[in-house]
Amino acid sequence: MYNVMIVDDEQEIRQGIRLKVDWEALGLRIAGEASNGKEALELLEHEPCDIVITDMNMPVMNGLSFLEACRKLDPGISLIVVTGYEDFQYAHAAVRHQAKHYLLKPVARDELTDALSKIKSELDKEVAEARRAKDMEWQLSRFYKELKDQFLLQLSKGGAEEPGGRPERAKRFGLDAWNESVVRFASAGLLERSGGEESRPAEQFRLPFELLCRELAEGREEDVQVFRDEHYPGLMHAIIRGDNAKAIGFMDELRETVRRHLGFEPTIGIGDAVTGFGQWKEGYSTALLSWHLSESHVLQPARPSEEPALLPEEKVQVLQRLLKKGELEPFGKLALEMLAEAQQYSRTALVKTIFRLHLAMESFAAQAGAPFDGKDALWLRPDVALQLRTPELAAAHILKLAASVVGRLGERGEDAEMSVIEASRAYIDENYMYELNLTSLAEKFNYNPSYFSELFKAKTGKTFIQYVSDVRMGHAARLLKETSLGLWDISELTGFSNPSYFSSRFKRMYGMSPSEYRQRPS
Repeated sequence: MYNVMIVDDEQEIRQGIRLKVDWEALGLRIAGEASNGKEALELLEHEPCDIVITDMNMPVMNGLSFLEACRKLDPGISLIVVTGYEDFQYAHAAVRHQAKHYLLKPVARDELTDALSKIKSELDKEVAEARRAKDMEWQLSRFYKELKDQFLLQLSKGGAEEPGGRPERAKRFGLDAWNESVVRFASAGLLERSGGEESRPAEQFRLPFELLCRELAEGREEDVQVFRDEHYPGLMHAIIRGDNAKAIGFMDELRETVRRHLGFEPTIGIGDAVTGFGQWKEGYSTALLSWHLSESHVLQPARPSEEPALLPEEKVQVLQRLLKKGELEPFGKLALEMLAEAQQYSRTALVKTIFRLHLAMESFAAQAGAPFDGKDALWLRPDVALQLRTPELAAAHILKLAASVVGRLGERGEDAEMSVIEASRAYIDENYMYELNLTSLAEKFNYNPSYFSELFKAKTGKTFIQYVSDVRMGHAARLLKETSLGLWDISELTGFSNPSYFSSRFKRMYGMSPSEYRQRPS
C-alpha cells in the first residue's frame, strides 16, 4: 500500500477527493490531510507519503512554494496538482516541479482514478527495480555466498531445519526450482602426482583447485551449484541439474581445466540421480562412494535396478543409537548382517556398504564431539576397503572403529569435555540461522541438558542463550555493514523471530538501533 496525502484549504474538496476513489482497490491509503502547504510539510516530515494531491491556491503557503519545498523534502514524491484556475502559470509550475498530473476542478472520478492508477504502476516499477538492485547487491556479497554454501551443505546432509522450511530458504538463494529437478552430485579431488624428480603435494593446491571449480560453475547457476564440506578437505562437490550426460560433461570439463592449469589429474565420482531435497542426502552419499571407488576416471553410477538399497536410513539410525548407548555387541552383529547381505549381490556392493557404514559412523562421531582422526579417515584410503574381502573382515574393521568412537565418548575428562564444547560451538556457528535449543544440542552430544548447560557456561563463560545471541548479533552487524538488506531479511537470516525483537536485542547489545549502526562510519 502506498501512502497518499490530500492538501486543500476547503474541507468539502478534500472530502470529495476521498469519496471519488476506491483507495483500497488501487493499493493506496489516505495517510493524512492538510489545509495548507505549511501544515502539509510538517505532516510529511513525520509521516512520509508516496503521493501528494494538492491545490495551488491556498493560504499561508501557496501551491508554488509548497511544490518547491515538497520536492526538496523528498525528490521521489509523486505530485498531482488540482486547481480551479485554468492558468498556464500553474500548469507551467506543475511541469517545472515534475508533477505527474495537472487536473482541473471539479475533478472527474474517472480522471482522478486514472491518474492515480498510472502513478501506482510507476511506483510498482520503481519498487521492483529497487528490489532487483538490492537482490543483486545481496547476491554479490561475500556473506550471501557463505550462507548459500552452508545451505547447500546442510541440504546435502539432510539438514537445513524441518522439511517444510526448506523451500522458503531455497527461494531466498534462487534454488526453489531445484526441489522438483533431477540432480546428480559429483565429488572431485586431487591425487598426488609427480612432476620431474620431486613430488608435488596436492595439499598445496587445494585453494586454486577450489577457485577453479567455483569459476567453472559461475554463470551456470541454473544447472550447477558447487560447495565444499570441511569434513572432506581437499574435495569439492557439485550438484548438477539434468541427465547423466550433462553431469559427465561438466566433470570432464573440470578435469581438463584442472589438468591444464594445475598439472594434476583429478579423481572424480558421480552419484545416482535423485529428485527433491529429501533425497539429496542419498545423492551426496552416492557421489562420495563413487569417488572412493574411482581411481582417475568418472565412475558411471549403477542403475537402481542393478543394486538394492543395502543401507536404509532406519538401519543407520539403529546403528547410531547403539553407538550412542555404547552397545558394541549388537552393533557388530547388525553391521555383519548388513555386510553379508551386500556380499550376496556383488563385491562392489560389499565395498559400497563398507563406505556407507563408515560414513554413518563418521557423521555420528562428528556430531558427538569425537570426530575421526587422520589414521581412521577411510575416505582418504580406498585401498583399505578393497583389502576387506569378506563380510567378517569388514565387520571386524567397522567394529574396531566403533569401539574407538565409543571409547572417546566415554572419556569425560576435561580434554574430552572441551572437545565436546568446541564441537557444539562449531554446530551453533554453522546453524545459527535456524531454531536452536539447549536440550536437543545436549542430546546430540549424549549429555544431560542440565549438566550440559553448566558445562557450556563453565567452558565458554556464557550461557547457551547468550552464546547463540552473540553469534547471531555478530552476523547481523556484518549484514548491516556489508549489505542494504532490510530488518525483516536480516532478522530472518540470523535466526531472530521477528524484526522488533531483533531491534530491541541489538540496541541492548550495541547501545544503538540497527539503523544508527548502519549509518555510523566504519
